[in-house]
This record gives sequence, structure tokens and C-alpha cells, in this order.
Amino acid sequence: MSSTTPATEIDGATQATWPRTLIDREIHHYPSPKRRGVLLAIVVVATITCYYQQYVSGAVAPSILAHFDMSFRYYLTIVVISSIVGAFASLAASLGDRFGRANIVTFGLLGASLITVAGIPSATSKFQYGALFSVLGLFEGAVLVATPALVRDFSPQVRRGAAIGFWTLGPVVASLIVSVVASSTLGWLHPWQDQFHIAGTVGLIVFVVALLTLRELSPPIRDQLMYSAREKVVIESRARGIDVEKATASPWRQMLKPNVVVPAIGVSLFLLLYFSAVGVFVIFFSSDFGFSQAKANSVGNWFWAADAITVVTVGIISDRIGVRKPFILVGAIGAAAMGFVFANMSLHPKTPYGTVILIVVLLSAFRGFAYAPWMAAFTETLEQRNPALVATGLAIWGWILRVTVAISFLVLPFVVTSSSPIVNYGPHLQTIEARYGPAVSTARALSKPTASALAADAGDKVALRAAVLEIMTKEHVTAGVAINKLLVLKAMPTSDRAYLAAHGRTVVAAQHSAPREWMHWWWICACAQILFLPTIFLLVGRWSPARGRADRTAHEALVEQERLAISAP
Repeated sequence: MSSTTPATEIDGATQATWPRTLIDREIHHYPSPKRRGVLLAIVVVATITCYYQQYVSGAVAPSILAHFDMSFRYYLTIVVISSIVGAFASLAASLGDRFGRANIVTFGLLGASLITVAGIPSATSKFQYGALFSVLGLFEGAVLVATPALVRDFSPQVRRGAAIGFWTLGPVVASLIVSVVASSTLGWLHPWQDQFHIAGTVGLIVFVVALLTLRELSPPIRDQLMYSAREKVVIESRARGIDVEKATASPWRQMLKPNVVVPAIGVSLFLLLYFSAVGVFVIFFSSDFGFSQAKANSVGNWFWAADAITVVTVGIISDRIGVRKPFILVGAIGAAAMGFVFANMSLHPKTPYGTVILIVVLLSAFRGFAYAPWMAAFTETLEQRNPALVATGLAIWGWILRVTVAISFLVLPFVVTSSSPIVNYGPHLQTIEARYGPAVSTARALSKPTASALAADAGDKVALRAAVLEIMTKEHVTAGVAINKLLVLKAMPTSDRAYLAAHGRTVVAAQHSAPREWMHWWWICACAQILFLPTIFLLVGRWSPARGRADRTAHEALVEQERLAISAP
């Protein structure tokens, strides 16, 4: 008995020596519950890490815009392109059996982490930043395609509610981590690149853990599990009166139905505010409320924490009560109402911080109140249509969601046109104003030609006389006061006066229009949540808890009857 490759037995799984395990990650016996738990934990942590790296740009978006002199529209276009590139990474799913799902997760995480820790922070132009961010989307898209398959492999008996909880909490927990890290470190780690360094370093640590420990089931073991899954599909299909032989024929034709497509569109509209929070919350609170990046991220801490707690709590309660629709309806109505409150808050940038937190917590809680039950109800709707084609139905939903988000981010900069000058030029102007307060107001009172002449430091009497007359007329002051103000202005460094002349008026105009523009965008998000309401009625499920429990009991009895019929000799 000899072998060219020494092996050891761990949990009944034959494993090659350490160098070979870096590539060959298959285990040939179903692992013990303890080891399954460890593997699931690694997969979940890898998923959260990828979302963390994907979302970290939103935490420092104002600094990125200012650093690259990037317009708001350009920034959102990069986000859209990265999302589209990530969609193409779904092709990695077809390579999973050849190269291994664990390898896709492990080495995809390595690629994403290297770009995050070294590539993006070293970008020297906005084009280079956009190209690297798009490649990041490619790696992360591949990882986020492979991780659900591993979760299914290692948790074949996990209840749907638990699986939905893991899936839903992934991006939410990542968003919370982004906000907590940024709000805690931006005060003393000022460069925006440091946030990418932190996220990339975390990714490299998780990569090393995955490299050493992450494994996947061998194809024969997966085939056995798939056989059990197919048997369950046969049982479910017969219990619902579906012809098993035709269950998987023409999958797209079977699932492209109104009660699948319309709810998918509805929830995509409902999630517009969520994706806006991920991408532009920090920009919104920085440009409209004047918050620092750290303070703006601290608002996100409350938003994402409320979301995470509500999703888990309401998911458990709806499972126990046995109905989904009442929770979805109450949550959607509350989210829409708080959406309008949040939108109108845009016109009141002096709103106390405590009030801001209360509004965003209620907004997020109502959103989570609706979303967790909706996901359960939607999967149940797919199962009622055809238990064998749930994955096809979810693919339709995922595609519609990506398209909706991409379109919304293309539209957003046409609604909010003021963010670019505020974010790019506002911070330096605030510094100048803090140092030369009266001079800044004087500069704003001058016409552009006069301000330009003074900024050039020409010092000719014609320009000075014109400036004095303008100040006297616009500020209703005497000639002596006007001259004193001009002296303060002339005492400013030439570079600061030139900066005021070039950008001061643009920023003031943008600050004047920003609150109303942001209000219009949040109104769009709130109205989208109202459009979501009618689509609830297309989902399966009862409104009455008693009838819901009765339907579930009857269905379980039919399933058990079919199971016994299949098992009978």
C-alpha cells in the first residue's frame, strides 16, 4: 500500500499534504457539525469582507472627489461600471466545478484585497482609480457568486429563515463595519487612502485564514446532496400538483410571470434608498449638513445597526406567527412615511444631531421590518410556482435589482447637481473663511471682474475704487468701512484670494441649491417605496396568522404524504 502523495485523515476527509492543499481543497466525506460550523463561519466572514471592501469608498467619497477633482457624476458612473463588471463575474459560477468554489473565494479575496490595500490608494488619476475600482468589482463579484454555493453545501438542513438572515446581514454588517471604522479613525487617520489600507489588510488576513482552512465538498459528495435536493423537489412538486417530468422544462418561460417579475421590480424600487445610503450618505450629510466625514459615518452607524437588529428580530417573529404580508405592509408604509420626513429634513441642515439619528433609525427600522419578511414571501412565491426553479426566479430578481440600481445611479447626478463643487472646493473655502471671515464675505459681495482683478494683486486704483463702490452699495457701509474690509482682503495670500475668486461663488450657489436637490432625490426614493406597496398583493401567503398556520400545516402534511409515497417500495 503506497501512495505518491502522503495523506492524513481529518473528520473522515482524505487530505493531501500541506502544499497540495493550497490548490486541491476537496474533502471526500461530509464533515462533522463542528467543522461545518467553522467552514460556514469562514465563508460568511469572507462574504462580509468583500462587501466591506466594496462599500469602503462610500465612507470617504468626499475626499476621493476632492483628491481627484472628480465630479459627482463621474464618481457615480464608476460605481455603475463596477456593478456591471461584477455582473459579468457571475460567469465564474460556471468555472466553480473546474477550479473549485473554495479556490474562487480564496484567490478572489486575495485579488480584491491587493487592489484595495495597494492599488486604489496608489491611483494617480481619476481614470486609474475608476479602472482599479472596476477590477475590484470583478474580483468581488466572483467571490460573492461562489460563497452562496459553499453555504448551501455546508448547510443543507438549515431553515430558510436562517439562510435569509445570513444573506441579508452580509451587506448590512459590512456597511456597519465601514461606518464604525471610518467614524472611529477618520479623526486621526486623515488621508482617505488609510480606509482602503485598513479594509485591504483585513482582507489579506481573511485570505490567509481561508487559504489555510477553507475546503469544499468533492463532486461525489455534492452529487449525493443534490440527489437529496432533487428528491425534495420531486416531493414538493407532487404535493403542489406539478408534473415532475416538466418541472424544469423552459425555466425562463415558467418563471417570467407577473407574480415573479412585478414583485422583483417593486422591491428593487423599495431598495433605492438603501443603495443610496450605501453610496452617497456621507456625501449627502457632508454637502447638505456640513458634517465631517467622521460625523457623517457615525450617522451610518445608527442606520445600519437599526437595520441589522430589525431584520433578525422581525424575521424570527414572522416565522413564528406564520404570516409575512402584514409585516411587509406595515414596514413599507412606515418606511415611506419616514422617507418623506427624511427628505424634508434636507431643507433643515441645522437639525439637531439627536433628531437626525432618531429619524434615520426609524427609517432604517421600518425598512428592515418589511424586507426580511418580503424575502421569505418571495422565495415561497417562487416555490409555489415551481420548487425546481427557485434559483431561476432568484436570478431574475437579482438581474432586475442590478439594472434598477445602475439606472438610479445614472439618474442621481442629474437630480443632485450641486454636490461636486461643495465637496471639491467647500472644505478649503471653510478653512479660508475660518481664518479670514470678514474678507470672505467681502469677496462674495464683489462682482466677478472686480474680484478677479483684486485676486491678480494688480493693485491699480481703478480696481480698488470699483471694489470700494461695490462694497458700499451691496453692504450699505461707509467708504471707510469698505476700505478696511478691502485691506483685510488684500492681506490674504494671493493663492487664497485666487481660490475665492475661482470657486467662492460656485460653492455659494451650490450650497443654496443643494438642500432642495437632495430633497427631490429622497422624495423619489420615498415615492418608490409607495410604488412597492401594490406589489405585495402578488406574493403568496395569508394575512391572517391562523389561516397562515393552517395552510402551512396542510402543506407539510401533503409533503409528508408524497415523501412516504416516494419512499414506499
